[in-house]
Amino acid sequence: MRSHRPLTRAAVTVVAVAAIGAGGWLAVDGLHARNAPAPPAPPVPSAADALPVTTGSAPPDSAAPSRSPAPAPRTSTPAPRPPSAMADAPPVRIRIPRIGVDAPVMPLGADAAGHLQVPPAEKGELVGWYEGGPSPGAAGNAIMDGHVDTTRGPAVFYGLGALHKGATVLVTRADRSVAVFSVYAVEVYAKAAFPDQRVYGPTREPELRLLTCGGGYARATGYLGNVVVYARLTAAGQS
Repeated sequence: MRSHRPLTRAAVTVVAVAAIGAGGWLAVDGLHARNAPAPPAPPVPSAADALPVTTGSAPPDSAAPSRSPAPAPRTSTPAPRPPSAMADAPPVRIRIPRIGVDAPVMPLGADAAGHLQVPPAEKGELVGWYEGGPSPGAAGNAIMDGHVDTTRGPAVFYGLGALHKGATVLVTRADRSVAVFSVYAVEVYAKAAFPDQRVYGPTREPELRLLTCGGGYARATGYLGNVVVYARLTAAGQS
């Protein structure tokens, strides 16, 4: 990863992930005959996401107005309260059943210039966690990243862009607790337009960001963008 600003615990304000999946830069052309899964366009969360979805077609303009009585108003169900933040504990394993991820986690720091490090290029099966920020499940925004591919083929986060809203991410921590997250958005950004504050900025509730390379590949420059998964804590348990 290459960033333009140093990492801090209060707000991890680095810019685009320039080296996640960097092993792909060295890969043979055949590896990139097809791109890794990616969302077709950045979904923008809005208030409309919370509205109920209705089915059926609206009547044509020429249809006579209905004389049937209006349905009784529905009693709204209160939204479940988010679980309380968990105590700090380093993550040791991450599972994403929807895309078959079950991987060990290693801590990551920052280099002398304040750039976030990434797992070794030859360790495509590892997921990294930025240990200078919150641990997954603790209050704040936890950051985890992994390679999309290496010279040997698809890596741990190859399928990250195929996730959808509602997918579950389970992070096992060193104290044997499990932080359960629910995905609420999956986005892809060009490196030049990476929204660092939205991705890395602090959050009031326990949240998680998963990052990898994506957005197309060019042999001369490597991956053109980044896939980012946004998730929030929905449950806590024991392994």
